[in-house]
Amino acid sequence: MRYLFEEYAFDAGRRELHRGADRISVTPKVFDLLDYLIRNRERVVGKDELIDAVWQGRCVSDAAVTTRLNSARCAIGDSGEEQRLIRTLPRRGFRFVGQVRETLAAEDAAAADGGAETPKPALSLPDKPSIAVLPFANLCTDPEQDYFADGMVEEIISGLSRSKSLFVIARHSTLAYKGRAIDVKQIGQELGVRYVLEGSVRKAGNRVRIAGQLIDAATGLNLWTDRFDSEIEDLFDLQDRLTSSVIGAISPQLERAEIERARRQPTDNLQAYDYYLRAFASFFKFTEEASIEAIELARTAREIDPEFARAYALGARCYVLRNVFDWITDEAHERSEAARLARRAVELDRNDPSVLAMAGHALAQVLGEVEEGESHLTRAIKLDPNLVIARHWSGWGQLWLGRGDAAVEQFSIALRLNPLHPHGSCNAQTGLAYAYFLAGRNEDALSCAASAVSLIPIFPPAQFILAACHAALGHVEEARRICADAIKLSPNKRIANYTSRMRRPQDAEKLTQALRVAGMPE
Repeated sequence: MRYLFEEYAFDAGRRELHRGADRISVTPKVFDLLDYLIRNRERVVGKDELIDAVWQGRCVSDAAVTTRLNSARCAIGDSGEEQRLIRTLPRRGFRFVGQVRETLAAEDAAAADGGAETPKPALSLPDKPSIAVLPFANLCTDPEQDYFADGMVEEIISGLSRSKSLFVIARHSTLAYKGRAIDVKQIGQELGVRYVLEGSVRKAGNRVRIAGQLIDAATGLNLWTDRFDSEIEDLFDLQDRLTSSVIGAISPQLERAEIERARRQPTDNLQAYDYYLRAFASFFKFTEEASIEAIELARTAREIDPEFARAYALGARCYVLRNVFDWITDEAHERSEAARLARRAVELDRNDPSVLAMAGHALAQVLGEVEEGESHLTRAIKLDPNLVIARHWSGWGQLWLGRGDAAVEQFSIALRLNPLHPHGSCNAQTGLAYAYFLAGRNEDALSCAASAVSLIPIFPPAQFILAACHAALGHVEEARRICADAIKLSPNKRIANYTSRMRRPQDAEKLTQALRVAGMPE
């Protein structure tokens, strides 16, 4: 596994640390210490736990631990005073707080030589005002509150995106800039937006403060700066005020209805909302253990507020993740739960696009109710044209319904809304591969499938369509090799998992024949 942060690349497999093209020499114990902190970056690591992991329980003085910790900080350009990447929490332990991106293989030649990223091409501006909301700085004394700051950004993006007169970049692409000092002009070019919103969140006791500044990415000029303070009970009103101010600053001529559309309170209960944000953060760890944790946290949110529609929808979405990655342990129970949660979410709120998107995809993916799911996704897009998850999942729905051109359109829009996030790009490229494959464009399908696998090598749908493309092109040996590797990771997957939702028999048959040649079990 390679971990990329700032200009550094930490290769756990090769036991190498690079800064750009330069290899940094570190002692084995310092490397082990860095490795353990980075792998466990989602939590605080106690001193005793660190000693057990790095020194295998041997008796080690505090001075020895401090020396190795200082050496680790020095190796990655940090210090005990700054604590930009490795933070010490008195009487609790240590935590790696830098923004990390994981890769299983070198993503390009530059990364292979040491993790330095090649400049990304500039994207053209949309034909309407466009904005990217960067991750807000967490100014809380507790780094465990990162989920709260990230949740605030998610809600602000959600509010802005409901304005049909704006083009809003998805949260996952802007997360790529978390903890990095990058010129806003460069961000504007890489994301293809005119405006960038930066900010910070400070939560202390019963009070919260959100500060924001809106920057014209083309000129670098600060267009608007403000801060909003409130009691924690008035958090949603605080978010509404910030969102409305940003919309008004970007395009004062927008109708009041556009601004009002951005004002939406997901729940009256702040405790339920806090558990929802924690569940949301766990979901995006994309591990089997974290998916179970997310299910439990979402259940707690629902118990606190039984009418919290998004908590039901997120619970259903967790079962989608488990379905895709072959983590299901009790298929009948998980299908039943996904159906119950998805339909209850829609009953509670038919006007929240996030609810409709999550519920719609669960119904289509887990239950095979493609028509019902697609109807919810279509409504979600109508309510929020910028909602990238609705675009992704509508693409799959259109694909299963045999509407290849419509599927390509949705996947292409999703790529533009979320250009930098590897999971989002992998999903869209995988969908395009299936659409091109079914259209007989095997070379285009192969190219998209290969791109998807390079982004997320363990994504089962990408691996199997890559095998199918090779089979269709007569590369039988390569198809069988890829399929065999995929089956090792997803031993329960069968051809029917990828054909049963297809409404056109000729589509199901075409994919069945290719997967059969590749060696996938019936």
